[in-house]
Amino acid sequence: MKFLIIIPTHNEENNILFTLKSLQQQTFQDFSCIVVNDGSTDKTQQVVDGFILNHPKFKILNLQESAHQPGAKVVRTFNKGLETVVLNDFDVICKFDADIIFPPNYLMKVNQIYETQPKAGMVSGIVKIPKSIFEMALAFDFKDEKHQWKFENLSSKNHVRGPIKSYRKQCFQDMKGLRPVLGWDNIDVMLARINGWEIITIKDLWVKHLRPTAFQYKNQKAEKLGEYFYNIGLNLPLTLISSAKSSLKNRSLGEFLTTMKSFFKQKGKRELSKDEIKFIRKLRWKQIFTKK
Repeated sequence: MKFLIIIPTHNEENNILFTLKSLQQQTFQDFSCIVVNDGSTDKTQQVVDGFILNHPKFKILNLQESAHQPGAKVVRTFNKGLETVVLNDFDVICKFDADIIFPPNYLMKVNQIYETQPKAGMVSGIVKIPKSIFEMALAFDFKDEKHQWKFENLSSKNHVRGPIKSYRKQCFQDMKGLRPVLGWDNIDVMLARINGWEIITIKDLWVKHLRPTAFQYKNQKAEKLGEYFYNIGLNLPLTLISSAKSSLKNRSLGEFLTTMKSFFKQKGKRELSKDEIKFIRKLRWKQIFTKK
């Protein structure tokens, strides 16, 4: 199978060379990689330009910086890269972040799943973050004998995380691509399932995430949660229950109120179709009644 790798990038001069080198060192080499530089103001372009001089599998597409829109920005940058290729030339489409270090066997392991499991629509390993410091001398060492890396516990190990997305081309087309909204990296999983595809994570295959994902403030997290519930098409009862569960987990009435306020503020047109929203609501109700 042939892989298309697109890396949306903005101001990653300190990290992107690690990502590119780790891809260049893959045992599986049937891929093309496009770095989409979203108006970086640091030396990201120079770093990538220097690398691609000697590595023809890699290209760069330079854009003017797009407006900051959580979720939408990265998808729109990714789509700009997608527009430069003929999809018929590829079998697997990857959206990778510019601050990830991959083990040498990463693409080979992912390819094996796609080759042997015809219903696999999305596949990835898991994401780990540094416990404290990042030792550059051990950047490409995945033995981790010093136990410096831990699982980035933002979602379960069954979730294909945003920094390391990969899609079988037919699954990607069935989903009608990625939706440029906050929560796109959960919406894609639901859309894949709507279309009958399986989501697979390889638990013993891990990558290094150099800049851990985190919300800085509780209120910001709650606001984004309300927007996310709106984007995936939840109705009021589902939003009330989902918000209550989240706030109870964090023991925060303020979080519940902020989430609901954010939900009611949303007025834009949803990116999902009526049938997709119907499926998601049914799935959420099922999860509510089956989870302990």
